[in-house]
Amino acid sequence: MKFIVMHKTSPKWEAGAKPSKELVQRVGGLIGDLVREKRFVTGDGLRASSEGVRMAFDGGVPRVTPGPFTGGHELTASFSIVRAPAIDGAIEFATREAAILGDAEVDIRPVTEGWDIGLGEKPANISTRRYMIQRKATPATEAGMAPTPAQRSALAKLIDASTQAGVHLARETMRPSSRGRRYVNSRNGVSMFDGPFVESKELLSGFMIITADSLDEAGRWAERYMGVVETDEVDVLELEN
Repeated sequence: MKFIVMHKTSPKWEAGAKPSKELVQRVGGLIGDLVREKRFVTGDGLRASSEGVRMAFDGGVPRVTPGPFTGGHELTASFSIVRAPAIDGAIEFATREAAILGDAEVDIRPVTEGWDIGLGEKPANISTRRYMIQRKATPATEAGMAPTPAQRSALAKLIDASTQAGVHLARETMRPSSRGRRYVNSRNGVSMFDGPFVESKELLSGFMIITADSLDEAGRWAERYMGVVETDEVDVLELEN
């Protein structure tokens, strides 16, 4: 099975702080262990919300609010990673996706690259950047309601055309949070809560995708991940195949 481990941001990261060398080394060590166990799929961090936008759709018409924004409804139903010269390209993709899947709240933020945090220089030939389009959960997605065959067909066509154009890079869909688990760190240690989740008010900061034989196994990696990335809250959700 495939799981996503999503960690939440803090005022430090929202203010644009760069990770320490020690944190970068810890992340590298965790990824190395996951790779050796043949469990690591991918992972990324996100830039501060001040670099993103929030979109709310009403009848397919978007209302776009520039960041920074505060946490509200932060339970994720799906996300896409796209590549575009500017955030307008990601907004266009999210609008076309909403026309297919229906109204929802969407956050768009740049994905953190190595040169954003001081790990080398940005290559001179790169004029685009990656953006995460985070589509929030709805009562329908939390109930496990799948898109209709017509929606699936239209979405597949959008993704295929966008992939061929070099825009769409990846997409993942989460199963309902009733199949997931939340880990919260406090002065009394780490507490574990089985889903369904009460909506978190904390913004997403980053994620890793791993394979595991069970939610319990994914949770053991998630607890280690919490310490590595210095976060107080992590959600573990099962991904659709």
